[in-house]
Amino acid sequence: MKKVAHVVKTPVASSCLNGGNKVALVLGSGGARGYAHIGVIEALEARGFEIISIAGCSMGALIAGIYAAGKLPEYREWVCNLDYLDVLKLVDVTWSPMGAMRANKVMSKLEELVGDMLIEDLPIPVTTVATDLIRQREVWFQNGPLLQAIRASIAVPGVITPVHVGGQVLVDGGLLNPLPMMPILAAHEADFVVAVNVTAHSPQPVTLEELLPSEDTSDSRTALERDRDANIGGWMDDVRATTRRLWDGLGGSNGEESDVDETVDLRGRREWGKLDMILESFDITQAALAKYKIAGYPPDVLIEIPKTVCSTYEFHRANELIRLGRHLADEALERRMPSIASDATE
Repeated sequence: MKKVAHVVKTPVASSCLNGGNKVALVLGSGGARGYAHIGVIEALEARGFEIISIAGCSMGALIAGIYAAGKLPEYREWVCNLDYLDVLKLVDVTWSPMGAMRANKVMSKLEELVGDMLIEDLPIPVTTVATDLIRQREVWFQNGPLLQAIRASIAVPGVITPVHVGGQVLVDGGLLNPLPMMPILAAHEADFVVAVNVTAHSPQPVTLEELLPSEDTSDSRTALERDRDANIGGWMDDVRATTRRLWDGLGGSNGEESDVDETVDLRGRREWGKLDMILESFDITQAALAKYKIAGYPPDVLIEIPKTVCSTYEFHRANELIRLGRHLADEALERRMPSIASDATE
C-alpha cells in the first residue's frame, strides 16, 4: 500500500542560492515546538518565496500536510485559540499496551479541515516520514490518505498508539529521522533548501521569552497561564488527575471504593511517570539524530529552535511559538539573503 523508502547512497549536493525564489522545505519533529514551523512558513511567504516541496516528520508532517492542503490559516486560528484547559480536553487516554493516548480528538479536527484528501492530489508534493517497528526502517508517505500519513508520523512510541497498515506497525518518524532531508533533496527544481530543526541543542538553556524580540515579550497570557507555563509539572499534574478520574469511573463498581481509589492513584502516577521519561528520552534522541542529518546533508538555510524553549507537550503556547518561528526565520534569512526584506510587520 505504501512504499518503503530505500536510503540513497549517493550523496546529493545542497543547492546553491542563485537568486531564485523556489524553496524545498524540511520540517522537523519536536512536539509543541513544531508550531514554530507555521512562523517559518509565514516568513518565507512574506518574502515572496514559493514553497514547491515539503518533507516533514511528526509535528512537521502535520504542518506540512495542512499547509499543502491550503488549510494552514484555519489550523493556525484553531491552535492559537486553544488555552490550557482546551488542550487538556484533547487528551484522550487509553491504557493500551501500545500507547497512552489515541489522538482521536486531534485527528477529528484535522479531518474537519482536510477531509479525505490524498497526498498525490495536493498542489505541493509532500513527504511524511514514519517508522515501521516490524521492519525497523523508515516509511515515506508520498501517496495515499493524508490523514493516515500524518497520524502515523505523530505516533510517539509508548505515548500515542501506532498505526497498523498491512504488516507494518507505524510510529513517529522521529525515531529514525527527525529531520527528513533526503526526500527533499530530490526536488531538483528548488533554488534552495530550508530546514527547520525544532530540537536544537543550545550551549545554555534558553527560554522562549528570552529569544523573542522585546516587542513580542509583552505577554498576552493571563497571570494564571504564566504561572502554569513557569511550572510545566503543574500542567502534567492536571493531566494525571484527569486520567486518574477516568480510571476511577471505570473501576469503582466492586464495592471496595477506597482500595480502588488507591490503586487508581498509584497506577496513574506510575504510568504518567513512565510517559514523562519516554517523552524526555525521545526528545534527547531526536536532537542527536537531527544533528547527524544536518551534518550529512547541510541545508542552504538552517533555522534552529532550541529544545529548551518549551516542553514537548506545551500545546497551549501556539501564539508565542509561531512568533518565535517567524522571528528566528527572519534572522536566518536575513543573514543569508540580507537584500531580501520581509514585507510584513507582524
